[in-house]
Amino acid sequence: MKIIIGGATGLVGQEILEVLGELSPQVTEIIPVASERSIGRRISFQGQEFPVISFEDAMKSGALFAIFSAGSGASREWAPRYADNGITVIDNSSAWRKDPEIPLVVPEVNAHILKNPSGIIANPNCSTIQLVVALNPLHKKYGLKRVVASTYQSVSGSGLPGIRQLEAERQGTKPEAPAYPHQIDMNALPHGGDFAEHGYTTEELKLINESRKILELPKLPVTATVVRIPVTGGHSEAVSVELQNEFKLEEVRELLKSAPNIKVEDAPENNLYPMPINVRRSNYTHVGRIRRDFSVKYGLNMWVVADNLRKGAATNAVQILNLISE
Repeated sequence: MKIIIGGATGLVGQEILEVLGELSPQVTEIIPVASERSIGRRISFQGQEFPVISFEDAMKSGALFAIFSAGSGASREWAPRYADNGITVIDNSSAWRKDPEIPLVVPEVNAHILKNPSGIIANPNCSTIQLVVALNPLHKKYGLKRVVASTYQSVSGSGLPGIRQLEAERQGTKPEAPAYPHQIDMNALPHGGDFAEHGYTTEELKLINESRKILELPKLPVTATVVRIPVTGGHSEAVSVELQNEFKLEEVRELLKSAPNIKVEDAPENNLYPMPINVRRSNYTHVGRIRRDFSVKYGLNMWVVADNLRKGAATNAVQILNLISE
């Protein structure tokens, strides 16, 4: 099988190629696509090299599937055209996530909506993916009443500009094109995306609205605060959940351990808990610090960490591809 990779030269695009090599042995040929300045550049995959071509040329390649990670603008322009030409697009941008006609998919949670895939499938925001993976087993067993999430997001969530700003500041130099309005090194910015009129940021609204859509709970009370921290890779989330029914902590731990693609690391007496430094290149969602929230009835706190370039983007997209190409 051959697959089109839109944005193949970017951070997520490169991660997609690695994950395809690990999880999708059926893929034998890639068709890398990028901006005009990258056309002709060669991309390595599974010991072979493939030339970067344009979106237009890739659409005529005969491939049946594409994974886009080239930004919302490119997705809005090309995803419908690809779909009209019989190519199913898994889109990693925010372009289609709100569209009620477009499935927003995390395979561990709502793979059932992919029964007849065609057209465009939206890949959720990175912080949303790890959150709903951890919430879904709790929802199925106890029911969700309210969710409060505070995220601590790495600079790689802002792409290469975020990484370059952090690296420049750590070297004592001024970044050429800073990703953030303030210094990020030795700092924490309560600012993800753009601020809306009501004071929430676009990153916070993504987490709220996408979680409701994926869990199929449109009225679920969810609130979020997004913080950018000086970590190169890996997003962390402090999650407080109010459940609808009583639970036992050991039962919750066993429930999460048995859930697909979750790793429970919860032995604080031995200093064992998930940390972004330890999840790099992991395709799992890591959960720890599982404890009761005594401030509300049936309250539960947990700490959720995942590699935002992997499970938060590339791995989730490749999992979708594997489901629809079977």
